Amino acid sequence: MSDAPPAAEARSLRLAELLLLTAQALQAVEAGRSLDAVLAGVAPAARPGVQALAFHVLRWLGSARALRRRLVARPPPAQLDALLTCALALLWPAGTPPYREHTLVDQAVRAARGAGLASALVNAVLRRFVRERDALVAALQGDELAQWNHPPWWIARLRTDWPQDWQAVLAADNAHPPLTLRVNVRRTSTAAYAARLAAEGVAAQVVGPSAVALTQPVPVARIPGFAQGEVSVQDAAAQLAAPLLLGAPGRLGPGARVLDACAAPGGKTAHLLELADLDLLALDRDPQRLPRVHETLARLGLAARIVAGDAGEPAAWWDGLPFDAILLDAPCSASGIVRRHPDVRWLRRARDIDALAQAQSRLLDALWPLLAPGGRLLYCTCSVFKAEGEGRIDAFLQRHGPEADVCRLGAPGHLLPLADNSEVGADVPAGAPAHDGFFYALLEKRGTR
Repeated sequence: MSDAPPAAEARSLRLAELLLLTAQALQAVEAGRSLDAVLAGVAPAARPGVQALAFHVLRWLGSARALRRRLVARPPPAQLDALLTCALALLWPAGTPPYREHTLVDQAVRAARGAGLASALVNAVLRRFVRERDALVAALQGDELAQWNHPPWWIARLRTDWPQDWQAVLAADNAHPPLTLRVNVRRTSTAAYAARLAAEGVAAQVVGPSAVALTQPVPVARIPGFAQGEVSVQDAAAQLAAPLLLGAPGRLGPGARVLDACAAPGGKTAHLLELADLDLLALDRDPQRLPRVHETLARLGLAARIVAGDAGEPAAWWDGLPFDAILLDAPCSASGIVRRHPDVRWLRRARDIDALAQAQSRLLDALWPLLAPGGRLLYCTCSVFKAEGEGRIDAFLQRHGPEADVCRLGAPGHLLPLADNSEVGADVPAGAPAHDGFFYALLEKRGTR
């Protein structure tokens, strides 16, 4: 438990300040801003604390909202409502609470008083919840929002797509994700790096051909070999992309033309280059995200052509020479990585899925003609919604199947963020952490066009 020593007045006041900043972050997310963007504007000294509190609040926001409605029938002013909601989420009985209840109540009251809010109301509401917690929690068991901490439309879509697994997926979304590393095989081997971690007292296990998961997350700056380019942070499911596209070693010779069509921040671009000597074009429509690609490749000692451009408008950037392989990591709902980005479930709307599906089909249709005969296109999304996975590929095959120029090859399809997905690599040990939710489809172009 992370708790402030009672005698440390300065640290106690710091928690009150963090609560106010977290409440402001919640208001911004509820207004449509991503948590990453909000955190970028928080002072560096406060950012880790606000992020930790905001992650917890957003994971249990449905429960906290339902509680606030039950405890305060008339909605309070927005800032006070956000502070109350944050405090209730932090008091909700979910695993190990981040602070002792008396500390949290005291600091929430101080935060309200310092901001000129109704501190007496905050004190009364939180103390009532502490006194009547069991009865109040039991009374909310029939409330779908409180039980699952996802919007109703999201729950309904998961229930339809995965009738046997939807509850497990929703529960997994509120778990803490593992910190998984990808070993740069140009610098070291997976076995050698795992041995290095063991020698330095860092508990970890190999969970894929190049994947090592740390038992306890640590700051990136403290990961052995990170600064030297020996490893990168990348989930085990995301590490499937490069080997799936490249196929068996040697299938693509040195200098093969490869397009990473939605490349930023550059993790999959780097993995491709770690595994093969390629003439690789890293494309992304957002120029502001491309510096991350440059930084990633520089740290790893790799190189690619990096271009800003819309993958759906090839005429603006394509040189007319066909590609031997194309990776399309398409923009999606990010419903498979909600445990890493708990704000996503509250930012998305039901109508977004249809709009994203149309954009994904547009990208598939635009990029397919750029592929050389015999070339492969790997379509992937970090989504668990079938409309963004199997549904997109089925529709694509219906549009292109009559031309007999497309063949679907072996790929895992939908991977749910559950521990029983074994496709992340051979010999994955028992007890390995669950990977993110993903979808993969591998297509090969036949014929002469």
